[in-house]
Amino acid sequence: MLSVGILEYFELISSAKDSKGINIFLEEKIIVPEENKDQLLYSKGFLPEIQVHDFPIRGYKVALCVKRRRWKVQPTGEVVTRNWTLVRAGARMTTEFVFF
Repeated sequence: MLSVGILEYFELISSAKDSKGINIFLEEKIIVPEENKDQLLYSKGFLPEIQVHDFPIRGYKVALCVKRRRWKVQPTGEVVTRNWTLVRAGARMTTEFVFF
């Protein structure tokens, strides 16, 4: 049901259905971003949750409620995140859904 490859980096936490649609809650796994693999990083919690609209399921709107992980670089203290292309630029929808 989810976009190809999304479960490689995100863990399915829960889902909920109400009169407005289906919400699928995802949290980024503790996998060091490839672009920062040469640095010493540790997980520093999550960024605020975002909602991304995805393909409808059986007539219900679907929202992916995504919590992205933030990482702290040792010893600089710089905060970094993974570079995602999950969401289409300028939209709050998955790239697959935009092209649909």
